[in-house]
Amino acid sequence: MAILIGDTAPDFELDSTEGPIHFYDYIEGHWAVLFSHPKNFTPVCTTELGYTAKLKPEFDKRDVKVLGLSVDKLEDHAAWASDIAETQGTALNFPLLADTKGEVARKYDMIHPNADNTLTVRSVFVIGPDKKVKLKIEYPASTGRNFDEVIRVIDSLQLTAKHQVATPVNWKNGEDVIIAGSVNNEAAKLKYPEGWKEPKPYLRIVPQPRG
Repeated sequence: MAILIGDTAPDFELDSTEGPIHFYDYIEGHWAVLFSHPKNFTPVCTTELGYTAKLKPEFDKRDVKVLGLSVDKLEDHAAWASDIAETQGTALNFPLLADTKGEVARKYDMIHPNADNTLTVRSVFVIGPDKKVKLKIEYPASTGRNFDEVIRVIDSLQLTAKHQVATPVNWKNGEDVIIAGSVNNEAAKLKYPEGWKEPKPYLRIVPQPRG
């Protein structure tokens, strides 16, 4: 069965470039990004992992643990890491998991037989501190991911988890947000005493809450 948003992310134990990892223990109390790459020593994956390494300060700011996964061997991961550092200008700084039996890939439905029955597609899972799946994105093997978008969505997820708001199309951190439909006008007046813009009764726009 496919994993859906709101499902509990499956636990697992795997070797990685940073030693054995028990997933639940590793992410305990944190947000997490788990993403699969189809194969080591391939061009698109090399650029993706290099860019993700460059984003580590941004993930750290948001209290996010990042883990990459493929079905390649651990020794291949280590050799590939030097290629990533050489070509992308950033050394690998997060664990690469070695799912050589494909067990975790199958738990997370990362292998799509109609695309390839052995390699993972480019799956991205954002997992909350409650270990629930908050976001799931899948790309074909030929298309590199937009990890800036992953950061943008994490900003939205963390904001909306704390405040009763939603984020509009193309929203970026710091821009106006929408009061959630679950908040009636009486409650909204208490939260936003300075009022809001209301082009339609169901579209109430306020500055992004702080704190």
